[in-house]
Amino acid sequence: MPQSIPASGISFLLVQSQFRLLEANSILSRGFPLNEPLPILIAKYLWVVLWLYWLVSARKLKAVKKRESWQERLQHMLPLIAAYFLLFSTRVHFGWLNERFVSDTQAVGWTGVSLTAAGVAFAIWARWHLGENWSSSVTLKADHELIRNGPYRFVRHPIYTGILLAMAGTALAVGELRGVFSFLITLASFYRKARREEQFLLQEFGDRFKAHASQTGMFLPRFS
Repeated sequence: MPQSIPASGISFLLVQSQFRLLEANSILSRGFPLNEPLPILIAKYLWVVLWLYWLVSARKLKAVKKRESWQERLQHMLPLIAAYFLLFSTRVHFGWLNERFVSDTQAVGWTGVSLTAAGVAFAIWARWHLGENWSSSVTLKADHELIRNGPYRFVRHPIYTGILLAMAGTALAVGELRGVFSFLITLASFYRKARREEQFLLQEFGDRFKAHASQTGMFLPRFS
């Protein structure tokens, strides 16, 4: 039977959705700080493209059959919020985390932009193949499909792969230690969430998912 969500959990989801809409609208209407280097500005606008695609593609999804509790969701959502704040905030000084870990050169900045663009494109490609089975939380959908085409032929969680690549690229463009820590926090959170998702998929698809897992990597292709 579908798992019910308490009123507090529903309120949290509504607030989160409203926050994302306001954030995208604010960025588009007022722009990012113009005193930032051009590579960083472009990297951030690439994230806006990703957020807008997510908002549009989330309008049509399958009904939920099973969902993690809102308490479980907070365990991977809160670290992600902290990671994004750490990477994208320009109004807070983070002390030694603002120290650079790479030279401040155009070559480094544009390499970061290229990686961000590649990650955003890969995540959108994966999201398109996942279609109506997608959810921001760990769920099983009614008539859930085990997707094995597109990037899912190579990795089991290609959306996370794309986002991690984009995070790494943006961290490189920013060039400060806070970007490295942001990437590591995101990696740990995605790993935790991916393990929980695979528990759901194993319960639903059994040997089919075991076969899929034996042929693919979690975030990177399996080479052996």
